[in-house]
Amino acid sequence: MKAVIKNGVAVFTPQGFLDGNNTSSFLELDDVEAAINLKADLILVSLKKVIFFNRNGLDTFIKLFSKIRKKNKAVVGFCDYDDNKYKAIKNFYKNEIYFSLFKTVEIAYLFSSSFKNQNKNILIYSSDNSQRSAMAIELHDNGHNPIIAQNEADFLAKKAKKSSYDYVIYSTYLGQMGQNIATRVTGNAIVYTVSGYLDVEIGNKFNIEYHNNSLNVGFRLFIFDAYKVKSMNVHALNFFSKLSSAGAEYNATICFAGMSFEKTQKEFRETLEDAGILFYNELDDILQNKELLKELGASSAANIQNKRVLNKKNVLELPRFIDAAVVTIEMMTNAKAIKESAEIHNLVIDDKTDKIASSIGYYGDIDGMVILVFPTKIAQKACELLIGESTDDLELILDTLAELVNIVGGNIKTLLSNDDIRVDITLPRTYQNIDDLLAVISNRKGVQVDLSFDGNKFLFFLTR
Repeated sequence: MKAVIKNGVAVFTPQGFLDGNNTSSFLELDDVEAAINLKADLILVSLKKVIFFNRNGLDTFIKLFSKIRKKNKAVVGFCDYDDNKYKAIKNFYKNEIYFSLFKTVEIAYLFSSSFKNQNKNILIYSSDNSQRSAMAIELHDNGHNPIIAQNEADFLAKKAKKSSYDYVIYSTYLGQMGQNIATRVTGNAIVYTVSGYLDVEIGNKFNIEYHNNSLNVGFRLFIFDAYKVKSMNVHALNFFSKLSSAGAEYNATICFAGMSFEKTQKEFRETLEDAGILFYNELDDILQNKELLKELGASSAANIQNKRVLNKKNVLELPRFIDAAVVTIEMMTNAKAIKESAEIHNLVIDDKTDKIASSIGYYGDIDGMVILVFPTKIAQKACELLIGESTDDLELILDTLAELVNIVGGNIKTLLSNDDIRVDITLPRTYQNIDDLLAVISNRKGVQVDLSFDGNKFLFFLTR
C-alpha cells in the first residue's frame, strides 16, 4: 500500500474490516520506509474507510509502529476516526498507548515539522493534564497559538465560539513509544500508574532518571496508582523499597493507592511500610484531601548530599534558556522584557510578597533546573492566553502557570536540539509559597537574571 504524503504526514488508508486475518496484507515495513525516505515525519493509518476493527486487527499495526519508532524515530499512530473508535482504541490499550491518535489528518498536520509558523488559533481539550500540556508545547513550538480548556465545561463554552478558533482538538492523544509507565502531575504530586503482575521488569519500565530529576526539581510526593495490580514478587518489592530509601535523602514520600494484598503476601506490605511507603485504599483518598496533599508533598530543607555545581555546559547554553523563557512570556503578556542584572549566587528574592514560582528540570546530554519567579500579576496576565479569560483564582493560576512553564521547557528542548543537544524535561513544579521554593534549592548556586515586564520584576534562575 502506498501512502498519500502531505505536509510531512504519510497516511495509509486500509478499507473494510481489520480483524487480524487480513491486516498484514495492508501495510509492510517497506511501504513505511519508502514514505520516510520522502521526508514524512508522521506515519499514520487512517481509519476513515474501516468499517470494523478489533484489537487483533490493530495489533499488527502496533507491532509495525514499534519497529518504525525504534528504527526511524518517526511519530506513528492512527487518524480519521469518530469518538466511538477513539474510545474503543483507548479501551483496548488503556495505559499501554505508545502511539499517537489524531482525530483528523488535518489535526495531525498541525504537529508536523513541515507545517510550521502558520499562527493558527487552536483550542485544546483533554481530560489528561499531561496530554494538554504536551499538545500545547508541540503546537507552540510549531508556531501556533494554543488555548487550553481547563475542564469539559470550559471546553464546551469555548468551543461554542467557533469563529475564535481555526482548529479544535479533542479525542487526540500524543503517545510516546517505550514509556511503559504512565505519568502525570496532580496538585504537585507525581502519579505513576502501574498494573498487572509486578516483577523484575518494573526496573526496566520505570524511568528512574525522570524520577530522580523530578526530585531535583522539587517534587516530594510520588503516588503509585496500583488498583489494577494483581500481585508482585520479591524483585518488585526490593525495587520499591530501594526507591523509597533513595528518596529519603530528599524527605520524599512514596504512596500506594488501591493496592490489594489479597493475592500478595501480607508481609510484603509490612516490608514496604518499614521502608517508609504509605498505603491508601483509593487514589482520591489522597488527591481529594488538600490538607493531606500539602502535608505529604511539603517541600523540605533536608540536607541533600552531593550537591552539584553549575557547570560550563549549562552556562554556555544560558542565553538559550533565557530566550526560551522571555520569548514565551513576552508573547503571552504582550510586554517587552528588560534585563536588569545577571549574577552567579544563591537565589535571592528581596520581596517574597505577592510572588509565585515554578521550576522545571531537564536531563540528557546536559542536566539542570530552571526556576521562574513571577509577581502574581504577571503570572495572571501570562495565563490569560491559556485560560482564555482573566481570573483571580490562585489555584487555577498555579495550574495554568505549570502549563506555561511546560511550554518554556519545550522551547528549551527545541532550542538545544538545534545544536544536537538532546534533553528530556520533567513535569513542572509550582510554588504558592516562596519559602517552600527556597527550602528546595537551599545552598544551590546558580545564575540569577533579574528582568522586568512593564515595571514588574521577574526572576530567572538556572541551577543544577
